[in-house]
Amino acid sequence: MHEFVEWPKTKRLFRDIVVTEKLDGTNSAVHISVVPHDEPGEITVYPGEWTSPVVDGIRYILTAQSRKRIITPGKTTDNYGFAGWVYDNAADLVRILGEGLHVGEWWGKGVQRGYGLDEKRFSLFNTARWWAVDEDSGTSMNARAEQSDLVGQIDAVPVLYEGVFSEDAVTSALRDLKTDGSYAAPGFMNPEGICVYHSQTRNVYKVTLDNQDAGKWEAAA
Repeated sequence: MHEFVEWPKTKRLFRDIVVTEKLDGTNSAVHISVVPHDEPGEITVYPGEWTSPVVDGIRYILTAQSRKRIITPGKTTDNYGFAGWVYDNAADLVRILGEGLHVGEWWGKGVQRGYGLDEKRFSLFNTARWWAVDEDSGTSMNARAEQSDLVGQIDAVPVLYEGVFSEDAVTSALRDLKTDGSYAAPGFMNPEGICVYHSQTRNVYKVTLDNQDAGKWEAAA
């Protein structure tokens, strides 16, 4: 006898999407949480995989990740220096980002396309979270970054379109990138493409300007 297997509810295509520039770097993340204590002063975490700054009297754990693993500073343990940057700027990252898993692209000098930059940057994927005003502090991540020592080193990926799903909006964003170059690094004329976040499916889709996708979206236009 077979058990009943429910067919999932079909999602609607024409719902809000967010189109952002796809950056060609390396996928990275920083995980920030308050240190759990079994008793005062005892840290219940694994040494060597985290940094633990005290910010405003509260101790935090920060763990750096690549797409596939936890990373730490060091020639053989890091990923293009991202963990070293997290460890060096741990307190500022706590003040800017707060608790949570913050995923983005580590990009710039020496990473993939490089974008003609003299430095590396961390650009978060969750643009809504980056710009949202926190009820407790009355500030946004963006505003806190602008007042920190990390200004110019941390931001969010550029939003190219936000609204109801539209193939025209997607192809228009790609044409603008191809014509005008990168929005994240103005003047760099070889951007990678776009990411499309679909609000109802909560999935992210990519379209690139290279040979894998170029013919498809240009034909659609």
